[in-house]
Amino acid sequence: MTTEFESAFGHAKQIVAGMPGFRSLSLSRCIERPGAYLLLLEWDALEDHTKGFRGSPEYQQWRRLLHHFYEPFPTVEHYEQVDAVRP
Repeated sequence: MTTEFESAFGHAKQIVAGMPGFRSLSLSRCIERPGAYLLLLEWDALEDHTKGFRGSPEYQQWRRLLHHFYEPFPTVEHYEQVDAVRP
């Protein structure tokens, strides 16, 4: 169902991109396991995700669009950057 998921994600990304504190989003498909994805979201603060987005009516739209694709439900973890190299 990769085509269906990627199409639904095309709509869902507009929801999250409009949320306060949203910085960036990247969705990558695994080469070795084509049905596996890595979603990286950057927020100004942890609370922008945990309280702002997750507590919003827009999150319910996100859930309706995407959650039925998850088996099992993805692991959600929060990180803070300690180092980076960019061109």
